[in-house]
Amino acid sequence: MSFDGALIKEQGVTFAIAVVKPSVLTNPNKEAIRQTFSRYFGFVPTVLMAQNSRGIPTYDGRRDLVRFLSHIHPSRIPWKHFTTS
Repeated sequence: MSFDGALIKEQGVTFAIAVVKPSVLTNPNKEAIRQTFSRYFGFVPTVLMAQNSRGIPTYDGRRDLVRFLSHIHPSRIPWKHFTTS
């Protein structure tokens, strides 16, 4: 599996972001999907992020983290490409 994401440490909080397709945010198994991504980041709180056709992000996860991310331009996030075995 490979995916884009970020591990962030901000204001004493460590959390992750995983980029997903927009359909994942409405998937009834969304929490299981989040847990799958979380284990790749060391089980830190994980926010799912999807972009619409114009590149505008939608975040799903802990409210405080989503609120924080909604005020950050996506270009400021330290994105990386992850490949897992």
